[in-house]
Amino acid sequence: MKFKFLMSLMLLSLTAVSHAQNTANDSAKFPDKPIRLIITVPPGGASDFVARALSEGFAKELGTPVLIENKAGANGTIASAFVARAPSDGYTLLQAGISTHGIGPYFYDKLTYDPFKDLIPVGALAEFPIILAVNAQLPVNSVKDLIALAKTKTLSFASAGTGSAPHLSGELFKTEANIDLVHVPYKGSAPAVVDVASGQVDMMFDGIPALLPHIKSGKLRPIAAVSIKRNSLLPELPTFTELGYPTMIASVWYGLMAPAGTPGAVVNYINTALNKTLAIPELQKKLEDGGAIVMPGTPADFGAFMQKDYARWGQVIKKAGISTTN
Repeated sequence: MKFKFLMSLMLLSLTAVSHAQNTANDSAKFPDKPIRLIITVPPGGASDFVARALSEGFAKELGTPVLIENKAGANGTIASAFVARAPSDGYTLLQAGISTHGIGPYFYDKLTYDPFKDLIPVGALAEFPIILAVNAQLPVNSVKDLIALAKTKTLSFASAGTGSAPHLSGELFKTEANIDLVHVPYKGSAPAVVDVASGQVDMMFDGIPALLPHIKSGKLRPIAAVSIKRNSLLPELPTFTELGYPTMIASVWYGLMAPAGTPGAVVNYINTALNKTLAIPELQKKLEDGGAIVMPGTPADFGAFMQKDYARWGQVIKKAGISTTN
């Protein structure tokens, strides 16, 4: 009996060692096939722009092709669930963002996966600072003017949809400025910005790529940036923090995540390749010309950033009394 017990222990030990050796061997030869980068939106838009701008240089640094796959729908939950169920080998990555790990989890209480347990951070990519722009016919030229006007009449703000970063930026502004604004949600930024430009809605918070064409045409007037630093595309635009609103900080951000259980050596290999890619001057310029700011760092940096952003938006949602039933 004692002999059988000892044999069982030996077999378990050998199995564990074999598994560890196989994992180490798999990590050592990584990558030996193309990597799939899963995007949460259809082709086009900021998320797709970042992925495709990144892919060529990223593939060179990784030493293997990077295949971009768009799996759109349900605010990124379809793509997230797909990657969460994928093998934990580093060959399937998710381009996560504020919709999947910042705001989105509050609006989906019946997910088939846990956003923070079934997916692990690999590294941040870039963020698009949000700005506030008003219809050019609105008689305001500053945040101070806008707040004063909002105290005398009912103003409206458009967004890409309930629960989106632009929506919650507006709710945060209402709270910080102690004003009331009527929220007008749309199915995406494109139709929303058209109605603000035409005067159907008074203002809108969104990323610069969506607003800049209408700012250049003179139909929208930028008022302030919802970011810590001024944006290089609109350097003359003050930030809310400069104007005395230090908590008015928001951005649409993106980063890479892998299935839980992916070996640490693989995660670190991908992260190193990612940071080298983000340091390429041509890529930085391409992203900055599109309104983005690169966010190099470690997996731990990205994980801490996500948790902080997630917690902050939870407070905004609770304070604004926004329904999260979905």
